[in-house]
Amino acid sequence: MANKVWDEFCDQLREAGQGLIDEAAPQDALNQDEGVRYLIRLLRYASLNAIENSDPMFPAITDALDPNLKCKIGADNPDNIYMRANVSGKHRYRISGSRGTVPLMTFGSKANRYHIDGTMASTGEISNDEIPVDADGNFSFIASADRPAEGAWLPLAEDTTNLVGRQSFQDRSTEVAAQVRIELIDEIPRPTPIDSDAFARQLKLTTDFVKGTSATFARWTKLFMERPNELPDWGQELFQGAGGDPTIFYLHGYWKLAPDEAWVIETAVPDCEYWNFVLQNWWMESLDHDRMNTYINNHTGKLNDDGTLTIVVSAKDPGYGNWISTAFHEEGTALMRWVKADNHPLPTCKVVKL
Repeated sequence: MANKVWDEFCDQLREAGQGLIDEAAPQDALNQDEGVRYLIRLLRYASLNAIENSDPMFPAITDALDPNLKCKIGADNPDNIYMRANVSGKHRYRISGSRGTVPLMTFGSKANRYHIDGTMASTGEISNDEIPVDADGNFSFIASADRPAEGAWLPLAEDTTNLVGRQSFQDRSTEVAAQVRIELIDEIPRPTPIDSDAFARQLKLTTDFVKGTSATFARWTKLFMERPNELPDWGQELFQGAGGDPTIFYLHGYWKLAPDEAWVIETAVPDCEYWNFVLQNWWMESLDHDRMNTYINNHTGKLNDDGTLTIVVSAKDPGYGNWISTAFHEEGTALMRWVKADNHPLPTCKVVKL
């Protein structure tokens, strides 16, 4: 005898696999295996947020790149801790903790529509320098629809569904992460047993997230494929609409190289709080930065004598510029970020034979 709830869940999840056989997606074993792993990672993250930590009356903060989740979504940044909590504009929350020494920490409230149309609209933002830190290194601010009488504030809206936060490192070997907690300020309700209708909605949100997220970023990759081996400005509205940080200027690209070719990227470097360049696979996951040099930032990158930056993407170290390994791949996506920059230079790109 079958369990209808389980069977429907599996059927809905199976639909997400259609993206693996998209005519634009690479069909070799490496990329297909990474695609299946990607869907499993999305499922892990979605079930944690849509089922286990779904109640905005009992909020909890999760980190997509936590080693136990390792969920890489939409050109993830290896320098980041990606924080998330389900909240509601009907309630008030306090976000607080120990600031640590990580250079950048920002928060935003969002209306999550990834499962519907691939967007995550901003309903409020609070930036690094707007978060006060006391003499003991602690911070606190209120997230609510109405501005509190005093203190720092992150606005919520009627359609706010979740809070997101970014901690961005430059040198993880020396910098200390912030410890962040969230609590409901309003009266905490009494626990209730699982509700069948609510649970069915949670399961649907889980599978919708896997399908919607994978479809959204597959569309992005196919867009970037139209201009291979470039890093153009595609228009920032697309990326901000998907939950991007308003302080970041995004330069997405698609690369495809033969084993004896290199993608040479040259750019001026603006005055900014932070920058990095990350190489990714077709599914827009950062490549294996734990074991290979697949990204650089303003701390690790070496500038030329004139202050410009040269990045060389290739299978083997060519011996010049800042070498980024293709990590066994022949194609994929890439992203350069300028954060709080005074201008946004567009890199020049070329493919050369080694």
